[in-house]
Amino acid sequence: MTGAAEISLRDMTEADIPVVEALERRLFPVDAWPLQMFFDELAQPETRRYVVAEVAGEIVAYAGLMCIEPIADVQTIAVVPEFEGQGIGSAVLTELIEEARRRRAADVLLEVRADNPRAQKLYVRFGFEQIHVRPRYYRDGTDALIMRLPLNDSTSSEGAPA
Repeated sequence: MTGAAEISLRDMTEADIPVVEALERRLFPVDAWPLQMFFDELAQPETRRYVVAEVAGEIVAYAGLMCIEPIADVQTIAVVPEFEGQGIGSAVLTELIEEARRRRAADVLLEVRADNPRAQKLYVRFGFEQIHVRPRYYRDGTDALIMRLPLNDSTSSEGAPA
């Protein structure tokens, strides 16, 4: 990171939901999750894990994973634009991938907007490959690229040899 403040990752709690939901509306105005969806997701710890990243006590990113063996699915991942490029997206994605491993997932899947090359580049760097396109998946008609990361003992979180 280039002179950025220290990042701390922790599990999301119900107390975080109002802040996270406000960020969700700011970052994804067309596709924002409703408030109740965050509560519903956190209420399923047997198949879900959500984390937040903080800088100086302020939530600057959040992400969530659903894992029903053998598949893990990144439900959401978001970084406040002012904090992009500081390794925060990589940190939360690494945590989700490690959680998928702990839960014995064989693959991690995710959807990413076809018009979001920055996120796509991050996922490719981690070893994700595009496996499908969902036409007009998002409310504004944008396609979703379906990406997959096979998990096995011979690759690290970032796709490099362990």
